[in-house]
Amino acid sequence: MVIRRRLRAVLIPLVLYALSGSAASYFVWHAYNGSRGLKAKEEYRVQIASLTTELHGLQDERAAWERRVRMMTADSIERDLLEEEARIELGRVQKDELVVFFPTKK
Repeated sequence: MVIRRRLRAVLIPLVLYALSGSAASYFVWHAYNGSRGLKAKEEYRVQIASLTTELHGLQDERAAWERRVRMMTADSIERDLLEEEARIELGRVQKDELVVFFPTKK
């Protein structure tokens, strides 16, 4: 009888400590490695930084295109730009110009 009581007095707290320790370690592990954990937060920061740099590049490209469109739709179209676009579209050159063909990359 006495042995059972002592065994219960020792084993019950050990089992409770083991269960609470495993539950706490489960939550700590998920707080660090989970889909919303600390690792994911750092990965999101890296992704945000790369997307921000891409956004700035695209904004610069858009500004360049808007500037070109503005030059073509203004009251007075720039003659150089108009001539450049016409040559590209029509594939024409003047008599005194030299055309150099580069091999296409595959």
